Amino acid sequence: MDLSRTGAGLAREPRWGGAALLRPGVLAFTGSIGPTDIHAHHAVQIITATTPFTVLDEHGARHRATKVAVPADAAHRIEVGTQDGTVIFLEPESAPGRAAQLRAVQSGWTVAPVLTFTRRRALAAVVDELIAHLAPDAADDGPAARHPAIDDALRLLPDLVAAGPVSGTELAAQVGISASRLTHLFTEQVGIPLRRYVLWSRLRAAIIHVQAGDDLTGAAHGAGFADSAHLTRTTREMFGLAPSVLSRHVSWDLDTGR
Repeated sequence: MDLSRTGAGLAREPRWGGAALLRPGVLAFTGSIGPTDIHAHHAVQIITATTPFTVLDEHGARHRATKVAVPADAAHRIEVGTQDGTVIFLEPESAPGRAAQLRAVQSGWTVAPVLTFTRRRALAAVVDELIAHLAPDAADDGPAARHPAIDDALRLLPDLVAAGPVSGTELAAQVGISASRLTHLFTEQVGIPLRRYVLWSRLRAAIIHVQAGDDLTGAAHGAGFADSAHLTRTTREMFGLAPSVLSRHVSWDLDTGR
């Protein structure tokens, strides 16, 4: 089984196009879902559609259904897409991400998903519903008060991300706590590790720059990536797609919530 086959054999498949929402630790997309190259990403991926689609795993097994959950770090590619569907990526360190990961690993890729696709629903509402279903305790608790150092870190991070590499040790010094304490508090109170938050923040910044008219090189530099190749590698590793696909054919809601 050739897991990397793309191109002419998939020419008639739907192409990626629709609307997307980005929050720290969550990427959601709704619209036409096209094929992807072979890839593995750290996020748990939940796909739901009105018609069956096919995801090929690293062992050559085809998972064909209207609902598929791909565990974090599992090599796969979308072989046959669908015209109407929803894709949600969740960080596996977050409460809903851990729940989705457990379902996918224990129950199987085509059994685990809980998301029901409903056309014309607001994407943010779909995401909120999925998170509440996967992690009801976290949703019921509501937003908890954060440590002042975490609030300070969140205020500082946008400028630090845009400037280049972010040092956890230097950030900890700026907010007045130890690096180990910052690491623990950040994961606990923000929901994902600092390093992953920085990566999602860079992606969000790059999208903002592209939407403002920058080319990929300008967007990459503006978001603190080393260059456009670094941005391309990141989006391919996270989602199996080139940044040009994500930017040119998708309308973005860059939600700062959660």
